[in-house]
Amino acid sequence: MDSTGAESSAGTGAENGKAAVSFTKAAPAPTPAPTTEEAPDIQSHDTFVIKKKLSLMAGEYVVSVARPDGTEGEPVAYAREKRLSLRGQVTVYTDASRKSVLAAFKGRDHEVGYMYDVRDASGQSFGSFYEDAGASFLRRTWQVRQPGTMKLTGRERSRVVAFVRFVWEFVPYLEYVPFIWPYRFKYTESGKPLMTVTKKLGLHTRYVLEILAPDIDRRLAIAHTLALDALEVD
Repeated sequence: MDSTGAESSAGTGAENGKAAVSFTKAAPAPTPAPTTEEAPDIQSHDTFVIKKKLSLMAGEYVVSVARPDGTEGEPVAYAREKRLSLRGQVTVYTDASRKSVLAAFKGRDHEVGYMYDVRDASGQSFGSFYEDAGASFLRRTWQVRQPGTMKLTGRERSRVVAFVRFVWEFVPYLEYVPFIWPYRFKYTESGKPLMTVTKKLGLHTRYVLEILAPDIDRRLAIAHTLALDALEVD
């Protein structure tokens, strides 16, 4: 009687142990926490600071949300220019690890010269821009297109700076040197100002992008601002 009871008790314990193990394996895995590779919420911000980092290997940029005093705040994107690219190629990443793409653009042949399509990580185009060669003779002019939303015309505001830039490009060897003087582009649609890009004077190449229309895709605006610098010497 005791022996049978002992065996029964032992068997019951083993079965309980197996049940516990089986229950543990069947438990659902916890939901993983969001990673830094996810795209940051940049659409809710209106002003960004884009700073070029000194690098011998490639043109690298850090995009930050601007603080009220105009200084760099939280970084929201990182960009790298592909060297020796005749048509200009820049990829924008969500973080410094460069594992997740936020946007990218590359030039292609077009009747206006080069057209730059801006695409997301899946390769889907959500905007484009090109330099208006005819209008750029005296003042550099860009056309920025966001399908189904708006068509922006961006033009240098200062005729004096535009003239100095024009002369700069025809001085021997200087055409291979980035234009160091600060300048400002104003972007309008039907005469209404919707965006500005200002290059600041300083030891480091630095731009301030200010967006005045909530519908402008921040990824497109950032990509175009990067192009103003990356394509300057191309």
